[in-house]
Amino acid sequence: MAADPPPDDNAGHRERLRGRLLTGGGETLLDHELIEYLLTLVIPRRDTKPTAKALLREFGGIGGMLTADAEALMRVAGVSEKSAAAIKIAHAIAIRLLKATVAEQPILANWQALLDYLRADMAHHTIERFRVLHLNTRNMLIRDEVMSEGSIDQAAVHIREVIRRAIDLGSAAIILVHNHPSGDPSPSRADITVTRAIASAGEPLGIVVHDHIIMGRNGHVSLKAQGLI
Repeated sequence: MAADPPPDDNAGHRERLRGRLLTGGGETLLDHELIEYLLTLVIPRRDTKPTAKALLREFGGIGGMLTADAEALMRVAGVSEKSAAAIKIAHAIAIRLLKATVAEQPILANWQALLDYLRADMAHHTIERFRVLHLNTRNMLIRDEVMSEGSIDQAAVHIREVIRRAIDLGSAAIILVHNHPSGDPSPSRADITVTRAIASAGEPLGIVVHDHIIMGRNGHVSLKAQGLI
């Protein structure tokens, strides 16, 4: 006759976390407790607190952890493919929610929602990505596309491709965005040069460059607010 399974010493702790989450919301849980409980959904019979704390320590917090790729996550002790998938689905849901908020109103009247979305999606990436937000005549978001990865310079950002894509989509305006993996969002000379070149190329075609936003872990910079375009 098979022996009964050993008692789960962590069951009571998980129940308390669940109770706090359901009655008081996510704000009642510390960062490591949120991740700890998420991991219990795929690792039901193991103490996940050490793994949660190791993840936050490795990636410098929830933002860095959520944006880390699956390979990097699985290099942390205790993180399986299923655990990495749970973290990535949590990130995908958060991004979808933030993007939906951005799409609800004209972007220029919903600027903080845009910054929240871009920060969650880009600020912690370890690879530099350049994206273009395409807007219609009402400044509503019609397309959000990553156009290149790597250093932002004349070679990586093909000005003709940016403008051609705007023409194809019928964009009345665009917002340029990229991230600085160093964490410092200060614009480089190349950032400013590329931005001005795209703005100049779009002007005779009636395509306005509203801004170029640079995201970093330490904040963001708007080239428009800095008077650079």
